[in-house]
Amino acid sequence: MIRTILFVTIVSFLASAISAPFVLRYINLIGLSAPDVHKKGKPLVARSGGLIPLIGTFAALSALIFVQTFIYQNNSLQIYILGAITTLIVITLVGFIDDLITIKSKASYKSTETGLRLKQWQRPLLVLPAVLPLMVISAGNSTMNLPLLGSINFGILYPLILVPIGIFGAANMVNQLEGLNGLGSGMGLVYTSMLGLYAFVHQSYLGAILSFAVFGALLAFWKYHKTPAKVMAGDSLTYFLGASLACIAILGNIEKAVLVCAIPFFIEFVLKARGRMKKDTIGYVDDRGKIHSKWDKIYSLPHIWMRTGRFTERQIVYNLMLVELFFALLIWFV
Repeated sequence: MIRTILFVTIVSFLASAISAPFVLRYINLIGLSAPDVHKKGKPLVARSGGLIPLIGTFAALSALIFVQTFIYQNNSLQIYILGAITTLIVITLVGFIDDLITIKSKASYKSTETGLRLKQWQRPLLVLPAVLPLMVISAGNSTMNLPLLGSINFGILYPLILVPIGIFGAANMVNQLEGLNGLGSGMGLVYTSMLGLYAFVHQSYLGAILSFAVFGALLAFWKYHKTPAKVMAGDSLTYFLGASLACIAILGNIEKAVLVCAIPFFIEFVLKARGRMKKDTIGYVDDRGKIHSKWDKIYSLPHIWMRTGRFTERQIVYNLMLVELFFALLIWFV
């Protein structure tokens, strides 16, 4: 199993690293770029970076299926891996479409601040095809071990109700906590690596495979996403990361660990709800490169540091990665 994990990690890393320049060239060619508001002069930067880790993850999992099928003649996990691949592809493409609509509408209205987006009622409809693969294969174990509640058997409600809610909820939850160079991929590196180790130790090998496939892809993507970013996350990355968390939880049967890792995203949702979902994370940068919040109160986790006006974008991202590391370490104790 260790060799399998190393295999998917290396393949996903190499596939993402090799494809990244070509993806960035394509994104720039079609004009899918947006201003980096936390840089002086607000330079235009490519958007919708989720395509890069998707390619890496797809390549790694597809290569694993090939090896297992034609070399080891082992088909035990193929249907679940294919379900995860389909879910990740569809939901990342939904995010890409949302990015494309947003950028093109901004260009039409000659504005960098506003633009059309997929409406809230449209997103569940577009995400529905991403949910179907895991529903129809009845993915996961209907008995869940939840924090405080213990072990609960949901029966048929698990694949028909909880799986769709989990995928859609996770994708939108991760989407709330973004807006800084390297934030989504940086936090993703923390929780995918820790969940991968946790799944391996607890003999949830499918969960470990999925976690490290995403981890390897994010590791290559980090070079392009960290400050100063060559590509911004966009909805494609946040949807990809959210769906990855859901797939790891469902197929790896480690829902409790994933929920603990996701606590920062739950906190972010509460803070955003406090601002009626109208107070965004984005701030403004001063002459010293320090970022300030536009709001008097805290409506997003990054605002904790932005309100002081003493931190750069890189420092805020590293602090949030440490916050995520704290909760990721908690999974070993709950």
